[in-house]
Amino acid sequence: MPAWGLSKVASSLVLSLLPLLEAQIPLCANLVPVPITNATLDRISGKWFYIASAFRNEEYNKSIHEIQATFFYFTPNKTEDTIFLREYQTRQNQCVYNTSYLNVQRENGTISRYEGGQEHFAHLLILRDMKTFMLAFEVNDEKNWGVSVYADKPETTEEQLGEFYEALDCLRIPRSDVVYTDQKKDKCEPLERQHEKEKKQEEGERQHEKEKKQEEGES
Repeated sequence: MPAWGLSKVASSLVLSLLPLLEAQIPLCANLVPVPITNATLDRISGKWFYIASAFRNEEYNKSIHEIQATFFYFTPNKTEDTIFLREYQTRQNQCVYNTSYLNVQRENGTISRYEGGQEHFAHLLILRDMKTFMLAFEVNDEKNWGVSVYADKPETTEEQLGEFYEALDCLRIPRSDVVYTDQKKDKCEPLERQHEKEKKQEEGERQHEKEKKQEEGES
């Protein structure tokens, strides 16, 4: 699913996550979905790095090995309950850039993306560490359980990954199954710099046009 780091995997998944009840998996407290609020959307706004993930499904594990590095930008729209996604992903030493819109299901605590003619869902899991968050996939399907973790920097500490490891232990996914990205292999930084330069140029042109119209109105 993740655009979010796993967009290719998403195309082969039919994610139909259902809200979890603590009674079902009492030890997985950090996997129980929480409604998404405006504060939640503010918290996940900005630039994020896909750090690692693990799936019980061998096919998915094979697919995520193809991802070398991924970073992306979340720009939430609180009125429309959408998130504009700009994703920079490195595969086979090549940069792949994509943009799309994610839908927000506030009450269910999920975000979703249309891909391959289907809507794929993931539970957004806010962690104690303000600089990280997780996405949980197929939590109602024991054979396909999966969790991904994201951070605001490409390097993370063992402490920051603590809740991610707790989730894996709870889902009985061996930590040896975790697939990590390596930002040193990123090939998208030049494209990101180009986009930032173009953005500043556009902003400068808009500001120039605005000033020009003001001058014409005063004359």
